[in-house]
Amino acid sequence: MPIRVAVDAMGGDHAPSVVVEGALEAARTEGDRISVTLVGQEGVIHDELAKANGATSGIQVVNAPDVIGMAESPSTALKAKTNSSIHVGIGAVKQGAADAFASAGNTGAVMATALFGLGRLPGVLRPALPGYLPTPSGTVIVLDVGANIEVRAEHLVQFAQMGSVFGAFYTGNESPSVALVNVGEEPGKGTDLLKETYHQLEATDGIRFVGNVEGRDI
Repeated sequence: MPIRVAVDAMGGDHAPSVVVEGALEAARTEGDRISVTLVGQEGVIHDELAKANGATSGIQVVNAPDVIGMAESPSTALKAKTNSSIHVGIGAVKQGAADAFASAGNTGAVMATALFGLGRLPGVLRPALPGYLPTPSGTVIVLDVGANIEVRAEHLVQFAQMGSVFGAFYTGNESPSVALVNVGEEPGKGTDLLKETYHQLEATDGIRFVGNVEGRDI
């Protein structure tokens, strides 16, 4: 059964044209694995789909009249624009009408709406955003890359645990290495936060902690 993906058609610097283009490409090449629903201003989306010369098989459209701009405050958008493409798309996941939601729009608004709309996994203190960096020997997953401004050591340890579990599925490596990005490789380097995180990671079961790494090691 295809994975049902709700896509924020209005999110991103060049939306909706590039989002619709990407959704059509995904439906064309991965149509047996995913089904795509574009969420946003219905008329605008249909105008973009009309440019595809009828090649819209597998694409559904759900209307969401509000648009959250890239510069808008996440808290304001969360409260004031409840009919936005972000709200409606995440709502589809909550209601079971979609399996996943994707957006290139306002990151803070996506995180806030998902946090309040879907909640956290049991025991998870903070959400984290992963970044994927290709290297000659494989993919490095870096987190968090923007969901949190300030964190404690326990948050960073949870990021390591979540990243390890996710990385095992994403890369196929059953025991991915976990490292702490710091200003030096030695255990005593860095701020008090990083020193405490290092000690906690050393004592954490279930992850393969390899110590500090510098930016060049990524």
